[in-house]
Amino acid sequence: MAQGSVVTIVMAVPVGGTAMTTFIMLTRLNTDAVRSPRSLEQLERDVMKRIREECPAVEWLSSYAVLGPCDYLDVFIADDIETAAKVSALIRTFGHAQTEIWTATEWDRFKEIVRTLPGPT
Repeated sequence: MAQGSVVTIVMAVPVGGTAMTTFIMLTRLNTDAVRSPRSLEQLERDVMKRIREECPAVEWLSSYAVLGPCDYLDVFIADDIETAAKVSALIRTFGHAQTEIWTATEWDRFKEIVRTLPGPT
């Protein structure tokens, strides 16, 4: 991967008992994506405006600045993986992102699934 490229990773975690899914999105900004704190805030406003227009059912739960290989961690709820993919694609339209979507299962749900597997033969 080129230095300064943007990576977005989205992992789906089912919300217990509902049709909605929680998505975790990690984003790494390109060093050329923003040149000042004001431009960062403007980029955020522009991206969120576009997501609200194109994906009105998406509910943004929280956003965090993180230290490490990614710059941001966002948590949102969407109807399905296709909607999460649309959110990710919308971010790419601003020219600052490479994106990936990963699905995951909440740990307690995963343990329930594993309990239904047959034992070794």
